[in-house]
Amino acid sequence: MKETAIVYMVAGMSSRFGGRVKQFAQVGPNGETLIEYSLNQAIKSGFNKIVFIIGNKTGVFFKEKFGDNYKGVPVFYAMQKYDKNERDKPLGTGDALCSAKEILNSGFVICNGDDIYGENAFKILFEHLQENEDEASLGYKLMGVIPETGKVHRGIFKVDSHNYVKDLVETFNIEKYNLHATKTKPENLVSMNIFALHPVVIRLLEENLEIFKKENKNDRKIEFLLPTELSRLIKENKIKMKLYPCNEKWLGITNPEDEEIVRKMLADS
Repeated sequence: MKETAIVYMVAGMSSRFGGRVKQFAQVGPNGETLIEYSLNQAIKSGFNKIVFIIGNKTGVFFKEKFGDNYKGVPVFYAMQKYDKNERDKPLGTGDALCSAKEILNSGFVICNGDDIYGENAFKILFEHLQENEDEASLGYKLMGVIPETGKVHRGIFKVDSHNYVKDLVETFNIEKYNLHATKTKPENLVSMNIFALHPVVIRLLEENLEIFKKENKNDRKIEFLLPTELSRLIKENKIKMKLYPCNEKWLGITNPEDEEIVRKMLADS
């Protein structure tokens, strides 16, 4: 079996979550935190390395909670740093992944630490890495990943006849009961920021990151976002990415009120 890591982006603390670390919200039926619930689903697939991409504000919490081992799986940490004299915030998820380059020397699945993707979701991508050298991602149906009220942004996949990604188009202000306003459909497959990748992708991202920094050196807030940059590499024919439709139920937390919604859904599942 190939060595395969599960990588969680947990560098940020959302101000919308009242200054708390949202990944530690207790949502599981047995008191599991959000990140524990997701990890418990992931490690069933056979991942033999856990990597947390942390920030200055979150690092101490994760190191105290998980140490260097979780249920027999070694745990590693990568720090996403930034110069506060030059920027108002970190450079985004693409930069975060590059910060883990010294740890990731084999295939890995990277995802958000404040989302629950479903046990089968991790299994699909784990098995892909065992058998393929291409990259991969999961597509969730749009109608299942937008809230009852309010607007959200989602990346919508465009694929070829063999289910390889041609583009990932960021679509803004999607509302559940007004899809026609954004020319979207309930069955559109969208990205929830979970990808199966190989170390070569990090090298390609690093090259583009250096260019990005030079071109935007005076912008203190612009971000080097992983989905956008992966789409760029696809369109430049530097990588190929297989898309697997996913029928799992996605759950996520953005605002404090989402905590109770997720807790109830997990209790009822």
